[in-house]
Amino acid sequence: MVGLGAIARKIFGSANDRKIKTYRGKVEAINALEPEVAALSDAELQARTAEFRQQLADGAKLDDLLVPAFATVREAAKRVLGQRHFDVQLIGGMVLHDSGIAEMKTGEGKTLVATLATYLNALEGKGVHVVTVNDYLASRDANWMGRVYRFLGMSVGVIVHGLDDRQRHAAYACDITYGTNNEFGFDYLRDNMKYERGSMTQRGHHFAIVDEVDSILIDEARTPLIISGPLEDRSDFYNTVDAFIPQLTEADYEIDEKQRSASFTEEGNEKLEQLLSAAGLLKGDSLYDVENVSVVHHLQQALKAHKLFQRDKDYIVRNGEVVIIDEFTGRMMPGRRYSEGLHQALEAKEHVAIQPENQTLASVTFQNYFRMYDKLAGMTGTAATEADEFLDIYKLEVVEIPTNLPVRRIDDDDEVYRTAREKYEAIVELIGECKDRGQPVLVGTTSIEKSELIADILKKNGYRQADVSDPNAFAALYDGDQGTKKERVFAVLNARYHEQEAAIITQAGVPGAITIATNMAGRGTDIQLGGNPDIRVEQELGDMEAGPEREAREAEIRAEVEALKQKALEAGGLYVVATERHESRRIDNQLRGRSGRQGDPGHTRFFLSLEDDLMRIFGSDRMDSMLQRLGLKDGEAIVHPWINKALEKAQQKVEARNFDIRKNILKYDDVMNDQRKVVFDQRVELMDGADLAATIADMREEVIEDIVSRHIPEKAYPEQWDTDGLLNEVRSVLNMDLPVHEWAQEEGIANEEVSERLKRAAAEVMARKVAQYGPDVMRQIEKAILLQTLDQLWREHLATLDHLRSVIGFRGYAQRDPLQEYKTEAFSLFEAMLGQLRQIVTAQLQRVELVMDQPPEMPSDEDLPEMHVSHGDDALGDETTAAISIGARAAAEDRDPNDPSTWGKVGRNELCPCGSGKKYKHCHGAL
Repeated sequence: MVGLGAIARKIFGSANDRKIKTYRGKVEAINALEPEVAALSDAELQARTAEFRQQLADGAKLDDLLVPAFATVREAAKRVLGQRHFDVQLIGGMVLHDSGIAEMKTGEGKTLVATLATYLNALEGKGVHVVTVNDYLASRDANWMGRVYRFLGMSVGVIVHGLDDRQRHAAYACDITYGTNNEFGFDYLRDNMKYERGSMTQRGHHFAIVDEVDSILIDEARTPLIISGPLEDRSDFYNTVDAFIPQLTEADYEIDEKQRSASFTEEGNEKLEQLLSAAGLLKGDSLYDVENVSVVHHLQQALKAHKLFQRDKDYIVRNGEVVIIDEFTGRMMPGRRYSEGLHQALEAKEHVAIQPENQTLASVTFQNYFRMYDKLAGMTGTAATEADEFLDIYKLEVVEIPTNLPVRRIDDDDEVYRTAREKYEAIVELIGECKDRGQPVLVGTTSIEKSELIADILKKNGYRQADVSDPNAFAALYDGDQGTKKERVFAVLNARYHEQEAAIITQAGVPGAITIATNMAGRGTDIQLGGNPDIRVEQELGDMEAGPEREAREAEIRAEVEALKQKALEAGGLYVVATERHESRRIDNQLRGRSGRQGDPGHTRFFLSLEDDLMRIFGSDRMDSMLQRLGLKDGEAIVHPWINKALEKAQQKVEARNFDIRKNILKYDDVMNDQRKVVFDQRVELMDGADLAATIADMREEVIEDIVSRHIPEKAYPEQWDTDGLLNEVRSVLNMDLPVHEWAQEEGIANEEVSERLKRAAAEVMARKVAQYGPDVMRQIEKAILLQTLDQLWREHLATLDHLRSVIGFRGYAQRDPLQEYKTEAFSLFEAMLGQLRQIVTAQLQRVELVMDQPPEMPSDEDLPEMHVSHGDDALGDETTAAISIGARAAAEDRDPNDPSTWGKVGRNELCPCGSGKKYKHCHGAL
């Protein structure tokens, strides 16, 4: 019985058919222009790029230029590459331009399709990024398709691993930039760790075309891109810092058990300055110098470890490791570690082995990176099965592009065997039959382990494995002599040899070739029947000089390839043998799509057993007993369309589950992404701002208002004020000693008046610094401290959010929505981080003391640590705390007591160079 939906599709066509129909009119218009464009000279054709750009400047839209621009690219490709875009390729280009995903079968020329939308959108001059899955394809496509762009007067760059910032900047400045998803993502993260706007490499995110879009935006989107560090072994440092704490008395620190916080008093600071100086850990003489931010942080963590964390209550020491105890359940939590160096401080306290500290410096998911583009498009051979996810996450509609020629491939029903042994025996038998009739075979496996298993079985059956790293190995795959059979040789593909791998794939279509491959997605090269003549010419005649002899030999090779192609066609085309079903239908379809390109004949068959993962998970026990009752004999298979349908339904369930997991992960990452965009945008504004004095003043006034509100309740009487607490905080944060107690005795004084007095006093301190050091110096110092403090707090915030995310799920037990709880907590943490930023920057600037001959310099981006990047996992890196240099100390003999300009940098506790006998901070260094 035919369903109503099928009848409607026959009458009206599917939604995809109707979408394709809307593009047919423009295809006809492009074809109508072809004779006119073909009559242009090369110079006239090239001049059209400038004409199009002028039309855009005059107010034309890209859509207005689509027909003439596509006609121009088609003609350029004919002249430069000898390739003419088919009508269906023009439709694919339009889908890309309309921010869609063009699903085109293998061999339909997606690489050439991209040139249409890329050229059209590059006319705006904002940069187009073409994203591929590996460096080899990025370089290949940039050189290959770059010939078309350069012919039309456009610049082309390529981003691959190993380029320096200057080379990357130049590549991104081009009209069109090819590169991998990893490189684009990491460049974005690295740019947002720079200290100078001019050293940022990317210039924006205008339009991206993602090749193998399903692989990049779905398969690889499960794990984020992470830049991590510093992770060097600093056991000695932690142990040294730990040794200082027992030397302190109760007067040297303050503990707030309620808030679980600990801080040093002024006496403690001075004692620590002496201890650190003796240990050679103090840069300068002041704990408050900006260079000592990291040391102070670890001192505070060591103080917490000793005074706030108790052994056998907060943690235990077991097998030489510090193990956290959950405060709610009392259970041990092995594998969990405190962040920000606290766990290392506990390990130093307990004198056990100190594990290196991990820190995420920056991270982003592919979903959120690619959603930054103003316009996004993609192309692949298989996207229809994931259409819902593309639409939901990326707002990308999948359009299936018809093939240029009808598909002649035969797709057999799956063969299901009881055991894996029987399945592999059937596969070896089929491979032998194909070899005997000269039919090329591609054996698809789901893992490297399975491909090695197949290779071992073939070896036991008299086959020999070719060395794919040896260029001469290709000859062993050919069955060129039609009268005799070559020896039984097979090739196994792996990821070790990108370029040889692509070459092997292109030669996998010669008669008698047997190729075992793992996951055929994203190879970027087609299997051509008879082999690829261009690669054979390059390999066999690469060193031969141009001339009649080379031309004759090249003609022989091309004739041989054509003869081999005819033989492969007669044998039935490429036979794809799949050894099991993947959990995703899309991967199975990719493998099938390797056969039957451009109207060639082909054959595909899946061999399954009840011992396969997918079959085992979905109830193979019942099927096994049923097959035994049906009398299925050893070596026999069951074949029926119903089995195919049942397996597809099982795959759909797995796909839906994986989609839900990815979608849930993205919901959490969206929270962090909103904050990431705020922080990164703020960094750019700070780098662009020449004068941040107003920003600094606003931050300082907010800090003062917060301090006053904490210690003077609104409309409270003076006797209700916490004047001691206010005085202590004014000293610790603003570095000022003011008569707060006397103010409290004044009649009619209120918190607003106290706040205004503090603001005036703090502003006067900064005004004296500006007058003393000069506005240019202070502006540089302000920018440096602000950027570095923001970076440090953002890194700590990332770590906190990571830990929050790992435990927030437990809120579900209290009937609370973990995602909503995470949003609320993350927002509170972000607000707290901004409050910390204001307070730390204010405190640092109130304490900055510098005497110098030259103004300080921002840390150059060349001085930033070399980051190790990883996809999903942290990697070892160098110390990342960058600090500004604020002057050098002059040698004692070079100092003139009567000329402060000769003193250089003087430590706060050093004797004043003027000869008064007082400490510098109580003499010329007094504020």
